[in-house]
Amino acid sequence: MKGIGKVTNPREGEVLETWDNVFFDVKGLTHPPDRVVAFIRFFPSVDGDRLKDGRRYRKVYSLKDRYTILESMFPQYLVYDPVFDEYLCEVPYSDIKFPHDPVNFLREIRLQKRRRDNLTLKALRFAELLKENSNIPWSSIGISGSVMIGMHKQSSDIDILVYGSRNCLSVYETLKTLLKDEGPIKPYGEEGLRKLFLFRYRDTHMSYEDFKRVESRKVTQGIFEDRDFFIRFVKNFEENDERYGAFTYRKAGWAKVKARIIDSSDSIFTPCRYRISDVEILSGKKVNPIVEISSFRGRFCDQAREGEEVIAQGKLERVKESGGSQHYYRLLLGGAPSDYMILADG
Repeated sequence: MKGIGKVTNPREGEVLETWDNVFFDVKGLTHPPDRVVAFIRFFPSVDGDRLKDGRRYRKVYSLKDRYTILESMFPQYLVYDPVFDEYLCEVPYSDIKFPHDPVNFLREIRLQKRRRDNLTLKALRFAELLKENSNIPWSSIGISGSVMIGMHKQSSDIDILVYGSRNCLSVYETLKTLLKDEGPIKPYGEEGLRKLFLFRYRDTHMSYEDFKRVESRKVTQGIFEDRDFFIRFVKNFEENDERYGAFTYRKAGWAKVKARIIDSSDSIFTPCRYRISDVEILSGKKVNPIVEISSFRGRFCDQAREGEEVIAQGKLERVKESGGSQHYYRLLLGGAPSDYMILADG
């Protein structure tokens, strides 16, 4: 019988399993009081290539496909959110059968309370290596993705989550060192970058040259042993300075801008944020002031550093504190394939 899901403080990296056997990725840290902002990832399908508990599932990759499937098969999860002024995928608490938590999953495979196949053991070794070299607590690191919910293939990627700003920065610095060593963690070479580019291009259009300039210097992705990995950094709840409804976001059109990054301290986190100045609107709607570039998608993390000049295109949003009279604009990336951010110089 349906009841209130056992969910408290849902956060990026968790996967929600509903009573109708659909799996959703939680997005961000800010959610309505009775629902969770999350996007469909796996759903039951007779032609699916994933198997769990005797049922076949299909994995959804692109954002466009996610909306198409929601509209045609699960429209109850598409909700107009008055705070974000957008139709979002939001899962009611009452629909949640089980929340899969990355930290709990890692704890269970460490204690051998879960089946440990070859890929799961690889993910465990990777997490152990990061934990030991970064000197972070076990409570701050987890394994997410298809491995966590038992719908992975042996060719699946390894998805690692790190929680808390201090822990994230420690792991980030550790990765810089480990990627230079002759160890099991290696950066992407040309072949790996081209493969990643082809995978992402459907959702994020840019030239391979621009893609390579940015992606080749990121430390949150690469190869561990013989498996692709991606690491996502997420702040703790007490570090999240935004409660649901504290600000409202209104669609204000789209724009392509050229700007200088003046603060990239939140660039490695999901959601990520870049403070900008010297903004030049190259095309689209003319508004002022545009003070930041933001995204809820991990692919836009660590995209640019302080002092660098970028060209970015995305959705303009008017941001206003509830009850206040002042407002500003931000450029939000990730909602359309035409959204991108590249380095302007060099």
